[in-house]
Amino acid sequence: MQIPIKNVGNERLVDAFQRHYYYLRLSITDQCNFRCNYCLPNGYQPEANKPSFLTLSEITRVARAFAAMGTEKIRLTGGEPTLRKDFLTIAESVANVEGIRHVALTTNGYRMAKDVADWKRAGVTSVNVSVDSLDPRMFHQITGINKFDEVMRGIDRAFDVGYHKVKVNSVLMKNLNDHEFNQFLAWVKNRPIQMRFIELMQTGEMDSFFERHHLSGEILAQKLLSQGWQLQQRAATDGPAKVFSHPDYQGEIGLIMPYEKNFCASCNRLRVSAKGKLHLCLFGEEGIELRDLLQSEEQQGVLQSRIFSALQGKREHHYLHQGDSGIRNHLASIGG
Repeated sequence: MQIPIKNVGNERLVDAFQRHYYYLRLSITDQCNFRCNYCLPNGYQPEANKPSFLTLSEITRVARAFAAMGTEKIRLTGGEPTLRKDFLTIAESVANVEGIRHVALTTNGYRMAKDVADWKRAGVTSVNVSVDSLDPRMFHQITGINKFDEVMRGIDRAFDVGYHKVKVNSVLMKNLNDHEFNQFLAWVKNRPIQMRFIELMQTGEMDSFFERHHLSGEILAQKLLSQGWQLQQRAATDGPAKVFSHPDYQGEIGLIMPYEKNFCASCNRLRVSAKGKLHLCLFGEEGIELRDLLQSEEQQGVLQSRIFSALQGKREHHYLHQGDSGIRNHLASIGG
């Protein structure tokens, strides 16, 4: 049964530059059990005396408010969202909010083989899983975890339980795993996988790492075009990936290139952190507190007004291309 939305206001998620926001990335935990060298090389470090993560009821109220303002897709992120013991209940609650047509999940895949059938039953409509290398030794080197075989079994299991496509994320890095580009292409030739290469992004804690390993997505785009891949049209609720298809391949390739000129022109997504702050951009600002308006159903109208007002201050673009990564120390704190 779907949860009805109260008619508490007419504000839609449209910013001052007439960009429409149909997509919310909702972090439900900062915790992660992987130690990826581009994100949390020292592992998850809990902060003392910090607020707890959003509760189930608070998460549901976030979803209702955004759905009432036009959001159609919610992606559950982390950290690693499936570390939460109430993950299935959260997914089911979000999936039952009226107006939400897609509930996506981004995961490191460590529980995928065991739990993906339960995710599907709870209402998760699509799964993104991180695989930064097809070489188990390199996978271990990048993630700090020796779980390559389990993650690959999880992808196979996702198809077994009825997912028709799985999106696989990889941060392709110079002098680490960039030599695997052609291997990844071969891997998706006969599999319905959208292989998504995410350009390494600079954060406050990772400046020297970025300098050593950043690989421009434009280089990969030119390789694809030279091999006959064709750029596809983006749907309204799609994420930022430029998706390429090829007549000889069952799979697809997606490129996420935040340093590309005009990357922000098609922005359609907002973020809420695991502790209840609205972030208008992955980079740049401290966030707008929402949690005080997540304590009762009667606050929904005021909550929507705060979200709408905050959105009017969203910048036209980030400043990554100018070397400004804002205040973000690492991406796990906001769901990537």
